[in-house]
Amino acid sequence: MATRMLDEPTTVLLGTALASFVSGYLFGVYAIRGYFISPDLVEERRRFRNDPEESEESDVDEDEVALDHAPNWVNGREADRRQGLSMDAIREKQQQQPKPAPNYGNSNEECKLVLVVRTDLGMTKGKIAAQCSHATLACYKTLVRAAPGSPESNILSRWERLGQAKIAVQIKSQDELLELRRKARSLGLTAEVIQDAGRTQIEAGSMTVLGVGPAPKSVVDQITGHLKLL
Repeated sequence: MATRMLDEPTTVLLGTALASFVSGYLFGVYAIRGYFISPDLVEERRRFRNDPEESEESDVDEDEVALDHAPNWVNGREADRRQGLSMDAIREKQQQQPKPAPNYGNSNEECKLVLVVRTDLGMTKGKIAAQCSHATLACYKTLVRAAPGSPESNILSRWERLGQAKIAVQIKSQDELLELRRKARSLGLTAEVIQDAGRTQIEAGSMTVLGVGPAPKSVVDQITGHLKLL
C-alpha cells in the first residue's frame, strides 16, 4: 500500500510534465504558423518580409529631377560616344561628313548659338534644359578642336569673349530638325543633334535638340531666323 501511494504522485507529476511539454510545443508551432495572430497582422508581416520598402526618392516629381542625363562616371566615355558627344565620335563624324569651309562674313559681328527644340515630344522644362545643355556642349566640343587661328577657332573665341549668347527656338517635327541641320552644314556651320537615351520621359533615340553655331548672327539667322522663340 505504501509503495502504491508513493507511485501515484510520481505518476501524476510525470503526466503533468509530459502534458505541459506537448501543449507548449503545439502552442509554439501554432503561434509560428500564425494561427493565434489576426489575419491582418499576418498579411502585414508577409508584405514586409517579401516587399522591400520603397525609397522616398520614388515619390519625387519627375519634373524636379535635376539633369536627367547626369554623368555616369563609370561608362561616361561610352555614353558620350553613343550620343555623339565624345571627341572620338566628333572626329569620326567630321571624317565621314566633310563640310565646306564656313563663310562667317563680317569678322566683328556678334556670335550666337541657337538651340532648336522639338515641342512635339512633350518634354518638361527640366528635360528641355538638360537636352539644351547637351547640345551646347556638343557644339562647343566640335569647335574647340579647330586649329588655332582657323575661322572656327576665332569664332569660338569671339563667342566666349562676348558673353556666349544662346537663343532657344522651337519646331514641331524630326523632319524639320534634320532639314535645318542639312542647311546649316551646307553653309559650313556647326550643327549637332542630340538623341535621348530614353531613361525617363521619351523613347530612346528620339532627336530632341539641334544646336546651330556658335556663328555670326546674320549667318545663323539664314537657318533659324524664321523660327519662334521657345
